[in-house]
Amino acid sequence: MDFTIVEVFNRSVTIELVSDSIFKQEKSFEVLIDGEKALESDRNVVSVSGLLPDREYKIAVVFDGEKVEKSFTTKHESVLLDVTKFGAKGDGKTVDTAALQAAICSCPVDGTVYLPKGTYLTTALFLKSNMTFWLGEGAVLLGDTERDHYPILPGMTFTTDEKDEYNLSSWEGNPLTSFASLITAIDAENLDIIGPGVLDGNAQNSDWWVNPKVKRGAWRPNTLYLCRCKNVRVQNITVQNSPSWTVHPYYCDDISFLNLYIHNPSDSPNTDGLDPESCNNTLVLGTVISVGDDCMAIKSGKYYMSLEHHKETDNCIIRNCKFERGHGSVTVGSEAAGGVKNVRVSQCIFDGTDRGLRIKTRRGRGERSVLDDILFENIDMNGVHMPFTVNMFYFCDPDGHSDYVQNQNPAPVDEMTPVIGSITGRNIKCEGVSACVLCAVGLPERPIGELRFENITASFLPESERVPERPVMMDNFDEMSGRSIYAKNVKSLVLRNVTISGSVDKEPEFYGVENSDLDNVKYE
Repeated sequence: MDFTIVEVFNRSVTIELVSDSIFKQEKSFEVLIDGEKALESDRNVVSVSGLLPDREYKIAVVFDGEKVEKSFTTKHESVLLDVTKFGAKGDGKTVDTAALQAAICSCPVDGTVYLPKGTYLTTALFLKSNMTFWLGEGAVLLGDTERDHYPILPGMTFTTDEKDEYNLSSWEGNPLTSFASLITAIDAENLDIIGPGVLDGNAQNSDWWVNPKVKRGAWRPNTLYLCRCKNVRVQNITVQNSPSWTVHPYYCDDISFLNLYIHNPSDSPNTDGLDPESCNNTLVLGTVISVGDDCMAIKSGKYYMSLEHHKETDNCIIRNCKFERGHGSVTVGSEAAGGVKNVRVSQCIFDGTDRGLRIKTRRGRGERSVLDDILFENIDMNGVHMPFTVNMFYFCDPDGHSDYVQNQNPAPVDEMTPVIGSITGRNIKCEGVSACVLCAVGLPERPIGELRFENITASFLPESERVPERPVMMDNFDEMSGRSIYAKNVKSLVLRNVTISGSVDKEPEFYGVENSDLDNVKYE
């Protein structure tokens, strides 16, 4: 059993087993540090904390009596600043914002701000470049419940010469004024945020989830917000009870999220787990997400941002993760006017989500909204109602139900017409399907480019346990139950080695599919 050292921090390390297993091993293994047992786990991605900076270590994995050992050196640390020395109480009652921010502002290059065990009540904190923010064992950063205590980030401000715009915040793909997040970083580089502590937005004890679509003072904050940051690594923390999208990297490059646990109640509104928006080189490993909306939603803004501040999302790797509850396991869109390409999702478990692979867009996203080169492989789906959905009539935004968006007759192809290119799923097992296996609806004027599904097995729940559902959120589309494959307005559809058990139909249903290649498609 081999492993790779993924990331080394000043006081922790993350490793990943080199294995074809999905998310975890059949039995546990031990991780040793300098010959001493550090932890026991069955997860393919694990993090070891409690290390010292500027020190060489030997790390070993012992599996079935076989031992593989490697060496690494932890990062340099210039100073460790304990927030309690700055006056932070950590009693869950005293507002510790000033003390915490003082420690952050005082932190030199390569320094660490350390939160020992305790509950630190605070509003928004602003991190900076070249530092580590360390939530120690038992440390909880708890959000203040009063929205008026949070600073506001203006969505867009003209530069002094009025030739450009300065963007600080975003709300659902537009540059709109929002409250600052519990942890906020703007234009920061070389920033590490490490655990094993907790970021708790405390939204359940506030009014963030009351009338969630009504702007009050400003739009709701995230819990962790990274704006135009580079080389940020977030490792081994729990993020929970978020006012809105939980972890939101925005116009960032080279960011990693390792061994996170992201949790929000199932009925919490718009609490997506992790939403990279207009980001390049995003790595998500070993992360577990259970939320009230999409577990992950890969985005690139709405039309204005694409037109004036265009940046596509490119190279997003998601591996050895588990998505337990949410509307979609991994979603692309719908706010993706800048385009999304080169997405790789592998060795993941989708458990109990409404949809597995979920692609959504609509007229009005624009010609730069090209969703292409998206690959899902080696996935286990358990109890996912609708494993694969692709929708180009998604009824979001104030005009979402308008005739322009929802009319299923061909419209002119112009600068407002989005594109879906190549979507591939292979080596995927789906058990406990309810509504349908695949439902794809393209635009009549611009059909979906290519859908390719290979080595897929899908089995349905018993009919008595299925509830009719609408697989794609568009007008004038009926609910489904026990349906296998429905495709409309697709240029090329390839199905190879696909086995479907327990569906009410016994063959795919195609409308406007220009080319279909069906090889060894079986119904049982």
